[in-house]
Formats: sequence, C-alpha cells, structure tokens
Amino acid sequence: MVCLFFSTIEVTRQVFYRTAQTYAIVNLKPIVPGHVLVCPCRPVPRLADLDSSELTSLITSVQHVGKVIERVYGADALTVSCQDGKAAGQSIPHVHFHLLPRHLHGDRFSRNDDIYPALERAEASLSQNLQAQGATGGGEEGHEPLKVDADEDRAPRGIEEMVQEAEWLKKFFEQSS
Repeated sequence: MVCLFFSTIEVTRQVFYRTAQTYAIVNLKPIVPGHVLVCPCRPVPRLADLDSSELTSLITSVQHVGKVIERVYGADALTVSCQDGKAAGQSIPHVHFHLLPRHLHGDRFSRNDDIYPALERAEASLSQNLQAQGATGGGEEGHEPLKVDADEDRAPRGIEEMVQEAEWLKKFFEQSS
C-alpha cells in the first residue's frame, strides 16, 4: 500500500476514500460528527498549484464525498470550507477541503455562521502544534501521528478511533460505487 501524507504527516490509516489523485480522511478533532477532509494526493500548498486534472479530481471528490457523508450522517446540508493560503487561515501547507455535515434542527451551532470561527480555531491549533513539532514528524520512518493541542471541549482522538471511523466509512463508498 502506498503511504499518503497530509503535508508531512502520514495519514494512510485514516483514509476512507481514494482516487488516483485525491483522498479523504477522518478528522483528528471533528467540529461536528462526520467532519472530514478531502485532499489532493500531491501535497501542494495552494489551489493555484494544482493542474487542471488535479483540480477537477479534487472538486469531483469533494462533491462525491459530500453526498455520501451527508447521507450517512443524516444531514440537511454541508459546510464546505477551504482556507487557501496562510493569510486565509490555512495552517497546513497542503490544499484541503473541510466537509461538515449540518442539520436544520439539533446542529451544534444554533447560528450557522458560528462554525467558521470554530474552523479557524481548529486550523490555528493545528498550526501551533506542528510548529512545536518542527513540522517534520519524527516517529517511525521519520513521521509520527498528528497530535493537536486541545481547544474548546474537543480533545484529539487516538489513531485507533480514527482508523475505526475510516473503516466504517469505507463501507458506504463501496456501496455507492
């Protein structure tokens, strides 16, 4: 199996969907249940760094993953977000889209737009943690699992919990093929 990296972080076991040019992973600190990331396989920092084939594949994957995640989590809609560059709040220099299932009733955020500051805080804490690690990993084969400082009441999940969710989600993508 080919290893996949989110910037310098090996995330192969967290992958639940993959194409030749993209992959989707479960989130270390989901803001809402079902919060996932969709990334290009090639780790580039900005959307403009993708060629047209990669960009098409990425957006197609965002659309496909979004449809399945919305159905699986019984959502009424999705928040789809991409911080494109450091000034926009991007903390990991690898293009990625956040997909967050949303509900008209019973959503964690009573005001829909309150999700954006939560996303911004999540990205900022990830950046701070990577700076503390030197952004190079260092565990087995020069990489280690992603660790993020706690913010709000969302504690980082362990690798086994993320792998379990990824394995569960894979089944829905096998059914949708």
